[in-house]
Parts: sequence; structure tokens; C-alpha cells
Amino acid sequence: MDWKEIIQFAALLTGVPYIVLEILQKRSMWIIGFITAAACAVAFAADRNWGQMGLNIYYFVMSAVGLYTWKKDSEKAGKGVVHLRKLDKKTAIWSAVGFVFGSLALAFVLRLLGDGVSTLDAAATVLSIIGTIWLARSIPEQWILWIVADIMTTILCLNQGNVWMGILYIAYILSAIYGFYHWIQNGKEV
Repeated sequence: MDWKEIIQFAALLTGVPYIVLEILQKRSMWIIGFITAAACAVAFAADRNWGQMGLNIYYFVMSAVGLYTWKKDSEKAGKGVVHLRKLDKKTAIWSAVGFVFGSLALAFVLRLLGDGVSTLDAAATVLSIIGTIWLARSIPEQWILWIVADIMTTILCLNQGNVWMGILYIAYILSAIYGFYHWIQNGKEV
């Protein structure tokens, strides 16, 4: 294994527990998220996937935000309860507008930086940013965004020969399908 494969494998080893803890809505997921995000940022930077690299730096920062937000929400909902917030019309509209314009703008910037898959990279990145905001707010529909974003990222990884990262994102897709079901079945609005 070369150094890139070691970093990708480390991301896989921390990414799987991260997603399990996310489904169970355990705050410790955000702590593991720091490590996973750092490993993924390095792996994507090595392949000049600047959008995904930047996204993982964003994940690193959002891990602190999520840790704080989930602490407050879990106190309101009660211990062991999946705390949920309803997706309101305003959030849905702003997210859709942000996705379209954010993807177009980011694709343009990524092309300038020499990203060979700028359109796919941009769309997956912007959708993931929105998904992370919805995740931090405990909106259950965030799982649907993750399914789509993770399919895009899986394609991006496998097309570039990044097998370990591809396996990680396939695990994320399967986990997101289950996560949506789990949150809907076990959630309580706060």
C-alpha cells in the first residue's frame, strides 16, 4: 500500500463507525467525524478533487457545530430518543436555490483549479454541504440528500481508481437508506 491508500483505508476505518453512530444519533459521531474528515481531505487533495477536499475541511468545522447542537437537542428530547426537526418550506426552497447556484459557481471555480470532474465534484460537494446543515439540525430528510450525494461521490471515487474511498461511500449509501428508516421510526420532534 502506498501512502494514499493508507490514508483512504484510515478514512474507511473511521468512516464506518461514524455512520453507525450517526444512525443511532450518538454525539460521539462528531468526534470521530474530526478524524474521518481530516483523512478524507488529504485523500481528495492528493487526487486534486478540490471540491471534496474543501468539503471535508467544512465537515471538520461542522463537527464542532453538530456536537454543540445535538447536545442541546438531546436535552430537549430526552436521553436515548432520536431528536428530529421538521423540514420547513423556507429551508427546502433556500436549499434548492443554494444547490443550483452553488453547484454552478463551484463547478466554474473547480474548472479553473484544474479539477477534471468539476461538475460532479461540485454537485456532490454542494449537496453534501446542505446535507450536513440538515444533519446538524436533525432534519430526517437529510438522509435522502446523503443517498444522492454519496452515489455521486462513489462514482467520482471509483472512476479515479480510489477503491477504498469507493467502498466507504457505498457503505454510506447503504447506511443512509437504513438511517432514514431508523430516524422516521424512532424519532421525536423537538
